Amino acid sequence: MSSFALPGWEVVIGLETHVQLSTASKMFSDAPNLFGREPNRLASAVDLALPGTLPVANRGAVERAIRFGLAVGAVVAPMSVFARKNYFYPDLPKGYQISQFEIPVVQGGKVPYVVDGEAREAQLTRAHLEEDAGKSVHGLDWGGQGATGIDLNRAGTPLLEIVSEPVLRSPGEASAYARALHALVMWLDICDGNLQEGSFRCDANVSVRRPGAALGTRCEIKNLNSFRFLERAIEFEARRQAELIEDGGTVRQETRLFDPDRGETRTMRTKEDSHDYRYFPDPDLPPLLIEPAWVERVRAELPELPAQMAGRFEREHGLSAADAAYLTQSRAHAGYFEACLAAGAPAKPAANWIMGELAAALNREELELARCPVPAAELAALIARQADGTLSGKTAREVFAALWQGERGVDAIIDARGLRQIHDASAIADAVAAVLAANPKNVEEFRAGKAKALNALVGQVMKATGGRANPQQVGEALRAAIEG
Repeated sequence: MSSFALPGWEVVIGLETHVQLSTASKMFSDAPNLFGREPNRLASAVDLALPGTLPVANRGAVERAIRFGLAVGAVVAPMSVFARKNYFYPDLPKGYQISQFEIPVVQGGKVPYVVDGEAREAQLTRAHLEEDAGKSVHGLDWGGQGATGIDLNRAGTPLLEIVSEPVLRSPGEASAYARALHALVMWLDICDGNLQEGSFRCDANVSVRRPGAALGTRCEIKNLNSFRFLERAIEFEARRQAELIEDGGTVRQETRLFDPDRGETRTMRTKEDSHDYRYFPDPDLPPLLIEPAWVERVRAELPELPAQMAGRFEREHGLSAADAAYLTQSRAHAGYFEACLAAGAPAKPAANWIMGELAAALNREELELARCPVPAAELAALIARQADGTLSGKTAREVFAALWQGERGVDAIIDARGLRQIHDASAIADAVAAVLAANPKNVEEFRAGKAKALNALVGQVMKATGGRANPQQVGEALRAAIEG
C-alpha cells in the first residue's frame, strides 16, 4: 500500500470497472467469445450491425449479472432496458454501443474490502450490461510507414460495467477495492480476471477538494489494467489537479490516459456528459425481463462468498481481518488453507506459511496457487514437525524447499538429510562451550547488559550445529553458562 499524502486536500475517487463476462459467445450474437485469435476472424454480421441482422441478448451474460448483483446485495431489476449509446470511434463499427442507461440490471450493492487491516465497504451505484468495442492496434508497418489497424474480434464481447459511488479517498484504498472486486468476479466464475488481456480494467474518476468543500471537477483516467498503475495514475492526477488549483488554474473535465513509462496522465479528449451520447432505447431489443424464480435459482447456486468466508475464518480460527482477506482472495487460496486445516495444521501457522514461504516461492516462480507443487497435506505435516520441535525454522525451510522440488514425505526428507533438531543437553552444552570460548567479546558485551550480544551467540551455536539445535535450549544454556 503506497503512503500517499496530499496536505490540505481531500481526494475523491470513483471507479468504473469493465468486467468481460466468461460466456462462450458474445453479448448479442453467437460469435465465439475468445481472445488471441487472428485479427477480424471473430466479428459476426450482428457484431458489425450489417443490414438485416438483429441482436439477441445472451442469457448466460444476464445470469452472470444476476449472480454478481446477488453477491453484492444489490437489487436485481425485474425489468431493465438496453439503449444505444451514440458516439464514434474507429473501432466501434456500428457508430453506437448497445448498453444500459436509465434502468440497469443491477442497482446498488456494496463490495467489502480491507485497507491496512481495516474492513470497509464501497457503495456501488449500479452494474449494467453492454458490449465491448473493437481494438485499435497502433504502430503497424504499412509500406514502410506507421499505420493503425482495426481488430474487431473484441467487438460485441459481453461486459458488466460496475460503477462505484465516489467514496474512495486514496490511491491505496482504490487499489484495495479494485483487488477485492477482481477477486469477487473470479470467485463467482463470471470473469477470468486476466488483466493483461483486458478482461478486467478500470476507469478512475478523480477529483480533489478542500476538506468539507463541494465536490471538485473530475477527470476520468481510462483503461487501467494493473493495480499498480491504478495507484500511480491516481497519485499523479490528484497532485496535478491540486497543483493546478494552487497555481490559480481551473481543472477541466476531461478524459485522460496514463503513461506508465513517464508515470503521468495526459489529455485524451474532453469529457462527455450523458446527454452527449444521445441515449435512447434500442428499438431492436425488447426490455430485459428477469423472473423472480430465475433470481432465486441463481441465489441457491451461489457459493460461500469471500467476505462471508473471511468472517468465518476470523470467528472460527482467530485470524486477523488482513490474514482472512488474503486467504480468501481466490477459491484456490481458501481451498488450500482449508485443506491444510483438514490435514491437522493449526490455523495461524498454516496462514503464516501460506502468506510467507509459499507465497514467496509462487512469486519467484511466477506460478498460480493452483499449480503449487507442494500439496496441502505435506505442508500440514511440515508445520506439525516444526510445532513438535523436530524442525527449527531454518530446517523447516530446507524441508519446504525439498517439497517444492518434488520430494515427498516430510519425515523421509528429515531423516534423509539428518535434519532432526538437537535436544540433547550434553550436545548443546558442548557447542555452547566452544562458541563461548571463541567469542569472548560477545560474552563481555552480554555481561555489560547488551542483550543483542546473546542473539549473536545463539546464531553462532545454531551455525555450529547446522541449524539443528533447539534455539530455546541454546539460549537457556548460554545464559546458564555465562551467568553461572
